[in-house]
Amino acid sequence: MSDFGNGSTFEDTYFTISHTSEGLFKDRSSKFYYFAFPVSNEEEIKGHLTELRKKHFDARHHCYAWMLGKDGAHYRANDDGEPNHSAGDPILGQIRSSNLTDILIVVVRYFGGTKLGISGLIQAYKTSAALAIEENEIIEKYVTSSVQLVFPYAAMNEVMKLIKTHNLKILAQEMAMDCRMHIEFRRGIEQLVIQSLTEMEGLEFTVI
Repeated sequence: MSDFGNGSTFEDTYFTISHTSEGLFKDRSSKFYYFAFPVSNEEEIKGHLTELRKKHFDARHHCYAWMLGKDGAHYRANDDGEPNHSAGDPILGQIRSSNLTDILIVVVRYFGGTKLGISGLIQAYKTSAALAIEENEIIEKYVTSSVQLVFPYAAMNEVMKLIKTHNLKILAQEMAMDCRMHIEFRRGIEQLVIQSLTEMEGLEFTVI
């Protein structure tokens, strides 16, 4: 939860990673290449998995877990041929314990000839996932809403004052006889922004 500075507290923030990280963890001759990606949808996830399968086509296992959405209700874990719950779940566990979402972690294993046993596998995948997170940067992001505005040029000063006061983000704008603007803001102040827009004369808006 975060404070917006007006005395209200909003539950519209979440934590994710800022960029792609990767590295290598070794255990008894087996190699575990780990990767962490910030993602926003399943198409991105599929794209990363496809690229890794092309790059590491000769690896025995491509185990992974991902989580999407502010509340982490949308997730998946895959053992990719390892014993049940020995790979995907330990990776997912590290995502959850770090309180992250909008993230994909993949651990690619090259078997080294020595079996690690179930407990050894769990520890290896858990460690690899933890390293992928540790070597990245955790950032706080906002759940956002956006609004399309149409207003006369005479209302520009009033609109810009609202944008500046509440730190709104202009995604696109078109200035003509009627001005058009697409603005984005954190979900926690949606009702405040909509109320302010409603009070402006000659302005029309649509919540996206």
